[in-house]
Amino acid sequence: METGPDDYPSFDTRGILYPARLPTFHRQAAPGEVAHLIRWFWIPRWELAPGRVSRQEVLAFPASNLVVGTDRISLSGPTTRVSHRDLKGAGWAVGALLRPAGLCALGVDPNKIVDSEIDIDAPELASLIHIAMSHSDHDKGRSNAVDCYVCWIVGNLSRPSDASIFANEMEDLIATDRTIVRVDQAAEALGISVRSLQRLARQFVGVSPLAIIRRYRLQEAAERLREDPSVTIAQISSDLAYSDQAHLSADFRTVLGMAPGAYRLER
Repeated sequence: METGPDDYPSFDTRGILYPARLPTFHRQAAPGEVAHLIRWFWIPRWELAPGRVSRQEVLAFPASNLVVGTDRISLSGPTTRVSHRDLKGAGWAVGALLRPAGLCALGVDPNKIVDSEIDIDAPELASLIHIAMSHSDHDKGRSNAVDCYVCWIVGNLSRPSDASIFANEMEDLIATDRTIVRVDQAAEALGISVRSLQRLARQFVGVSPLAIIRRYRLQEAAERLREDPSVTIAQISSDLAYSDQAHLSADFRTVLGMAPGAYRLER
């Protein structure tokens, strides 16, 4: 049986602005041997009626994605705003959310792919994933696809640097500690200077540490606005350690192009 939007690990819908619009979707944590390189694998499959278009809008994680599709392999860089993809006809994708060390091991400068994507030449990976996803049993095909992806990563990605592993620690800290809303707080927790933190984020993620912090906080704010109609915008602002509601609203408008209240109504 295929999974739907409520089957993410821990019911995690962060980053997905309109879950009800999703096609069949599965998200799977990366196994231990590649967990330092990949956060998780995500696999949508869709089959739309002729002429129908399904727009998927995403407030993406501050990271890059390596995606095997039906016709290409692409590497999508971190985004500074809401992104979208229009789905048509029938298809699938098998994506990997890269950790900073994963992008380092792939050998790509994240600063060159911010808000864009490039083609990746990996015919062996493409062939393996296509064979797996053609399985008549979709559960089995999905499982095989992840296994093939993991084998390819182990055999083809270079050893990540120690600095990129430290960048993973930065990512984990910002992602899990909601009290961190300023760059100096993150730097202090990691035991480095603000300037060193800024260099680390730019080198291994492609955006500033402040942008990483704000993206995680905005993802949580959007999720709470969407899932809990009883919570006020002021309460969300306070819980996420914003100085006031106006600052949260300003971040929302900058990145999502709308106020928090408008997003809550639209969803």
